[in-house]
This record gives sequence, structure tokens and C-alpha cells, in this order.
Amino acid sequence: MPGQDETDQPVREPTRERKYATSKEMSYQLAVTSLVIGDILVFIIFAIIGDTSHGKLSGLASVLHSIVVALPFIAGWFIVSPFMGMFRRELLTQPRAMAIRTLWVWIPAWVIAMVLRGIFFDHGVPAPAFMVIALLFNAALLEIWRWPFALNNAARKRSA
Repeated sequence: MPGQDETDQPVREPTRERKYATSKEMSYQLAVTSLVIGDILVFIIFAIIGDTSHGKLSGLASVLHSIVVALPFIAGWFIVSPFMGMFRRELLTQPRAMAIRTLWVWIPAWVIAMVLRGIFFDHGVPAPAFMVIALLFNAALLEIWRWPFALNNAARKRSA
């Protein structure tokens, strides 16, 4: 039973602080969810930049149009990327491996994206200039997103 001080008030004994092991490392589920959201945003950003550079719609209509324009790229990426290991646990903390695999996976994903774009938007083969721009610019955007993501996860893993 706790003692009492001179004012007849109970004296509380100091509580022990509980120390919980906190890991700075991101959980696998959170990492994959973040990658999926980031990948989708990469393709929407590409479409927004394209729409803006061509003076397409403005305002909310432009955002919705950009999402629709991004769909073939999103579909191409998610048809290919899971099967080529873009979401493997060990890749999430290896920036160099992430960068290399991103480029290798983007190539077949880009082919599928161009086929889908040709079917649903161009009703034929997309313009060669557009195909080259889509290949290079999306590869750059994916690298700008995924390489730092893996670099950050590697740093978090080291400090955990």
C-alpha cells in the first residue's frame, strides 16, 4: 500500500516507463501499398504534363481526362510488374536493384501500354514520337519515384 505524505495524501510511487521496440522499417504491406499508389501517381503525372503541354482541358475536367489517359499505362504496368518481381520484399531496400529492375519491367509494360493506347485511344498504332516520349519519360518518372523509395527504406532498415 502506498505511503502517505505529511498532508495525509497518498504518495504515488513512480511508474516505470515501458520501452517498446519501435522499428523505423516500413512494413511490407505498407511498402507495397505506397509503391502502388506512387506508381499510379507517376502515370497520372505523365498524363497531366502531356495534357498541359498540348493545351487540353482545364480544371477538374482536365484531371479526370488525365486519369483516363493514364489508364493504359497503369494497366500495362500492373499487368507486368507483379509477375516480374517489382514488389518483392528484398527489392524494397536495394536502390540499385530497384532502379535496374524498374527499367527492365517498364519495357514490356510500355509495349502493353502502347497496344492498349492504340486500341482505346488512337484506334491504330500510336505516333512514333509519342511512343518514344512515353517510353523515356515514364521510365524517368518511375526511376525518380522508385529509386529514392528504396534508398529511404534501406536507410530506415539500417537505423532500425
